[in-house]
Amino acid sequence: MRGLLFGLFALVVMGLAYWSYSENYKTRDSLRTAQSLQREIGSSRETLAVLQAEWAYLNRPERLADLADLNFERLQLLPITAAQFGTVTQVSFPPATFDIEELTGSIEVRGQIDDETSPDGDYP
Repeated sequence: MRGLLFGLFALVVMGLAYWSYSENYKTRDSLRTAQSLQREIGSSRETLAVLQAEWAYLNRPERLADLADLNFERLQLLPITAAQFGTVTQVSFPPATFDIEELTGSIEVRGQIDDETSPDGDYP
């Protein structure tokens, strides 16, 4: 009986050792994957910073003005002036779908809360 019990315990210990071993390697693999993703994120952030710097460099106002001057005949771009902007009164807003006077009337309450159903009995 004792030998059977020792054998059973030995099998349980070996099973737990195998489980622990496999979990250890799964964890190491997950950590490697996470580190790889962190490196990729860092690389992507560096690339994004470079692209943003290039975009800012290419969108300099003096550069764009020079390009507009060089391509005036083809594009016919003119500088923006204050006279080109409209006023708020020129904007056509959609009509209101409700009358504000309808909202100021009385409100009808259709259901009431009983004192028996309220947990504290504090409701009116």
